[in-house]
Amino acid sequence: MLAARLNVRTRELVVDQVPTPEPGPGQVRIRVAAAGVCLSDVHLIDGSLSPLFLADDSVTLGHEVAGTVDALGPDVTAVATGQRVLLQAGEEREGVVYTRGVDYDGGWAEHALAAADTVVPIPDDLPFEQAAIIPDAVSTPWAAITATGQVRPAEPVGVWGAGGLGAHAVQLLRLVGAAPVVAVDPLPAARERALAFGADLVLDPADAELPQRVREVTGGQGLAAAFDFAGVAAVREQAVSCLAARGRLVLVGLTNQPLTITNGTAFSYFQQQVRGHYGSEPQHLTELVALVAHRRIDFSRSVTDVLPLARAQEAVDRLIRKEGDPVRLVLRP
Repeated sequence: MLAARLNVRTRELVVDQVPTPEPGPGQVRIRVAAAGVCLSDVHLIDGSLSPLFLADDSVTLGHEVAGTVDALGPDVTAVATGQRVLLQAGEEREGVVYTRGVDYDGGWAEHALAAADTVVPIPDDLPFEQAAIIPDAVSTPWAAITATGQVRPAEPVGVWGAGGLGAHAVQLLRLVGAAPVVAVDPLPAARERALAFGADLVLDPADAELPQRVREVTGGQGLAAAFDFAGVAAVREQAVSCLAARGRLVLVGLTNQPLTITNGTAFSYFQQQVRGHYGSEPQHLTELVALVAHRRIDFSRSVTDVLPLARAQEAVDRLIRKEGDPVRLVLRP
């Protein structure tokens, strides 16, 4: 089968023929129909992210995967061949979470293996390209909003970074009833997209009056929650300056840079909080699939383009350059 594999020592990405895997006990094999291209994949390729538990020097990338079950391992009965599914972005083994496409082979391939309990059925009318992005581009902001951020209806909320995850955060915040929703991004096209996805106000982070404008739109109180999807130190400083009393800063974007709070006394006096966030739990995928099935949310605007698997490197390059301002690029084997 065809697979896009990364050598984590040389950081070379190669699309090549490899043996088709056979499912072992407790596993299923899916015929991949769509696989998302994420900034995490870019970070693996450029070396800013490295696998923690990879047993070899090479791995098939891709943690956003959807397709059809085409083979079952021994004793697997809860899943049926022919079933349309998406795959959780990782699996737990002896208390340790392994990430698909990072610590073990992912879905940038014609076939992928998965533990049977990480398979999530999807509705027949949900296109595979949209289903594939749910396990990260959608589930990560959904978990950040509902679990880590604990956003409640009518709370004013801000989103810094309206890219692949942040744009979905805007859409999901509107779904849960946050109001107003403020989106901050340096790119005009990203700000326009945030408006289209449901933001009430969009701002350029270079605007010197940004904190004041946030307080104006929130009746003087500031934000109950601010989500950093950019992973940039300056963003976090700016977001803190916009928080209300008891407001919480939720860190979703990843960075190795230190977190600095300039006015620590005020931060403590107003009892503000910093909350770290990573990924999502299995129930978040189930919730999102149910919301899609009941027509509460739609991801038809989220897939910017679909490319054949053989052009995986081109998809990565386009994402690095932000060519066409993509929400999500998807590979199709």
